[in-house]
Amino acid sequence: MVSKAFPPTFQYFTTSGGARVYRLPLEAFPNFWAYAYLVLVGDYRVLIDCGSGNDGSSASLEAALAQVNQQSDRPFRFEDLTHILITHGHIDHFSGLVFLCERTKALVGVHELDLHTLSHHEERLAVISHRLGVFLSEAGVEAEPREQMLRMHKFTKAIYHSLPVDFTYETEGMRVGPFEMIHVPGHCPGHVAIRLNDIVFSGDHVLAGMTTHQSPEQLIPYNGLGHYLESLSSFERWAVGARVILGGHNAPIENLPGRIAAIRHHINERLQTAFEFLAEGHTIVEVAEKLYGRMGGYNALLVTEKAGAYVEYLYQRGMLEIVNLNEMEESAQPVTIRYRRSNHSASSEILVQEVKHVFV
Repeated sequence: MVSKAFPPTFQYFTTSGGARVYRLPLEAFPNFWAYAYLVLVGDYRVLIDCGSGNDGSSASLEAALAQVNQQSDRPFRFEDLTHILITHGHIDHFSGLVFLCERTKALVGVHELDLHTLSHHEERLAVISHRLGVFLSEAGVEAEPREQMLRMHKFTKAIYHSLPVDFTYETEGMRVGPFEMIHVPGHCPGHVAIRLNDIVFSGDHVLAGMTTHQSPEQLIPYNGLGHYLESLSSFERWAVGARVILGGHNAPIENLPGRIAAIRHHINERLQTAFEFLAEGHTIVEVAEKLYGRMGGYNALLVTEKAGAYVEYLYQRGMLEIVNLNEMEESAQPVTIRYRRSNHSASSEILVQEVKHVFV
């Protein structure tokens, strides 16, 4: 379920205001690529996102900087950076700060809702890991694969340690010099998109060729499908007039309305399939298998979270009910929850239409 985004490509852009933008391909994890962006505008030397900080990612960052210098009229060094702006608190986008903090005195910024992820990382990881264990139990994941999922979750986060943040975006009025931000939670609580002239840096909020990963708000407030869909609408209005959307993965987007329409269509199809499947009682694990087939390894965790986001969205809107409520009430430990269409809602036909037109 992870886009490898091959082939990764270095690319150069110029904004309508004359700013230079370099797209830097970083091998965040083996065979998994992300992009950071070096932006040179006036006195600002800004890096937007910085990879995972593992050996491959850091080597990619150095190699990309060498490519920048091949096209530049003067050498650029890490110590020349004035700011590092983080789009969101996911490890493949911010953990490179560990590598960079020894090489630059650039000011680091992030949204308030992702501040603890950077500055209190170990505490945040412990809290989220506990919540994830409860969620996986309730989703119907058996004990052994559940422990494997939790180990994988922690392992990918272990390359980072807490670092101080210099400023947060809300306190700066969602603007840093010529850069304007918009808060777009859903994929990550503190996710922002960043605009400079006619170029928008979307992080993982909108990506070419794939629908960004969703996980339930049960795990982290301001995650969840509801927040994502609301953010998608506000982002579309905010980005009107942008010439190109540069994401944290995959190719640039030149037709944003078309891409957002495709994302909405994809989500609608998933909601429809889940809703129809839940005519009878099922667990989130069973919904995940219906939507994505049987998965193993880290993908099993990802699709369980995705299915959990869809089930949570339907349940929050009164379309589903819990079949085994008595079992939940009688147990002091998390129990596997089974969901089905609500008996207290309108007819199935009306509910199906409500799912279909949820974006209207």
